[in-house]
Amino acid sequence: MPFGAHMSISGGIANAFARGAQVQCDTIQIFTKSERQWQAKPLTADDLAAYHAAQERTGIRPVVVHDSYLINLASPKDDLWERSIAAFAEELERCHALHIPYLVTHPGAHTGSGEEAGLRREAEALNRLLDAGVGGEVLILLETTAGQGSALGDKFEHLARLIELVQHEERIGVCVDTCHIFVAGYDIRTPETYTHTFAEFERIVGTQRIKVLHLNDTEKELGSHIDRHTHIGQGQIGLEAFRMLVNDPRFRDLPMIIETPKAKAMLEDVQNLAVLRGLQNQAAPAQ
Repeated sequence: MPFGAHMSISGGIANAFARGAQVQCDTIQIFTKSERQWQAKPLTADDLAAYHAAQERTGIRPVVVHDSYLINLASPKDDLWERSIAAFAEELERCHALHIPYLVTHPGAHTGSGEEAGLRREAEALNRLLDAGVGGEVLILLETTAGQGSALGDKFEHLARLIELVQHEERIGVCVDTCHIFVAGYDIRTPETYTHTFAEFERIVGTQRIKVLHLNDTEKELGSHIDRHTHIGQGQIGLEAFRMLVNDPRFRDLPMIIETPKAKAMLEDVQNLAVLRGLQNQAAPAQ
């Protein structure tokens, strides 16, 4: 079971591997460019060579990419929508050039047009890119969201609808974020609620669609729709949910990536990953 964390690419994309190795990551998530800017400096042959050499040296794989926070493929505004499509195409092509298998994206926000209109808009954008073969075989992973404002993706039905509308469904998977599903209203704290939530996911979407898990505890309450990550076992979710996740045979081979708060030395990542690894092969406490 590969455990890892989101790593900075400061100083060059290849540097993420050394940072991941420093905190004993098996897998990492990165941005391939600034997540707060539209433009990106093109990847050079030297960038690609350094990246692949660092990956070989550390053995960290798979790498997962998260796209820019500026992208909104569900926007009803044509200018933002077209700009988002161009930016997402670039994200896909950068993953393809780096041989990265997964690109995680939030399903976007309808900003007042309504859920169905937003989902159709998102699917139209994805269909345009996938029809053109952008990104080779890179899988687009729709991330479950907290559902703040008009954000889509806080209901399992949103993911299922997008998969239904996208013509190349073999290029679509899901990234489940524990903080996000919890604050969206899906309880996973007890064996009963955990079983119910993933039975619902199986019924509506299919657990075979899950390719990556973001393991984050949350400061905020069940159903609050407020996205505030915190350290594993120290928030509203608690340790039991993470114990069940890391011992769930359905998810045994999936990258499990933390996006928890950390300082420059990343000691918090070391601690959170140690907690998760310590939960493996551990029976639930007696009631």
